[in-house]
Amino acid sequence: MRDTKESRLLLVLLIAIAFALITVDIRGGEESPLDGARSAAATAFGPVENGVAAAVDPVGDAIAAVRESGERHDRISELERENTELKQRLGSDDRTASRVKQLDRILKTAAAGQYGIKGAEVIAIGAAQGFSWTVTIDAGSDDGIRRDMTVLNGDGLVGRVTTVGPGTATVLLANDPDFTVGTRMEKTDELGFATGQGDRPLAVQLLNGKAKVKKGDRLVTFGSSGDKPFVPGVPVGEVVRVDPSGGDLTRTVYVRPYVGFTKLDIVGVVVEAPRKDPRDTVLPAKPKQPRPTPTVTVTVTPSGDTPVDGTEQQ
Repeated sequence: MRDTKESRLLLVLLIAIAFALITVDIRGGEESPLDGARSAAATAFGPVENGVAAAVDPVGDAIAAVRESGERHDRISELERENTELKQRLGSDDRTASRVKQLDRILKTAAAGQYGIKGAEVIAIGAAQGFSWTVTIDAGSDDGIRRDMTVLNGDGLVGRVTTVGPGTATVLLANDPDFTVGTRMEKTDELGFATGQGDRPLAVQLLNGKAKVKKGDRLVTFGSSGDKPFVPGVPVGEVVRVDPSGGDLTRTVYVRPYVGFTKLDIVGVVVEAPRKDPRDTVLPAKPKQPRPTPTVTVTVTPSGDTPVDGTEQQ
């Protein structure tokens, strides 16, 4: 349309009519005379609006899904992190409970033998080359640890201290082939020397070749001069096999140690020896054998007035 006076007049007239219709529609409310025309327009243009909305909604849904996916991923990550922290906390609690139990057993052993001990944690194991069995503990000279001190745990003899640094020390385990400790048999007091054999039972040479010993007999440390490297009375293990006596001056028995050398955690270093030999008091009490239930046999002899068949005589 060309920009002429007529077109401008027509535009002004259409605008005036539009404002007039709007005014009439607003004042008419629900009874507006234009309601029918508005309904017709809705009928005509509604499908077009729905089509546009249908085309636009997937895009909106996709945007919302992406937004929710990000929020969901963040939440899952948060939950995973919380679960990981919970598992770590539970694992730490379980380990703490286990350590408390180990330390409690060590303290009971120390109390039974009247040993003054310094608790320590195993922080490293020695190299397996050369069949060497050693561990490193987190206590050293600054903690009063010295060379040739006895090391034990709640089960029995662990080993002896060989080298000491300011904050750490090395312990030679009782199952090392270079380890030897004097032993004494429970009750019979037969003396011997136990030597480590790695993951096999300790080999004990009894000084008395005719000593009477059987499976299940128990041994403790005999003790050393000046209580170094070994204090007396520390449980060593139980006899599991006895070699036949061949008339030799000594006799060999094999002893399963009480200590599990592959699962050491908390140990105690004896920094003060007992005032007197505890003898067998540190050994755990043997389980009581159940008493046999006595049986009573009752024999009933029929009297002369009662026949064997149970009928009365006339």
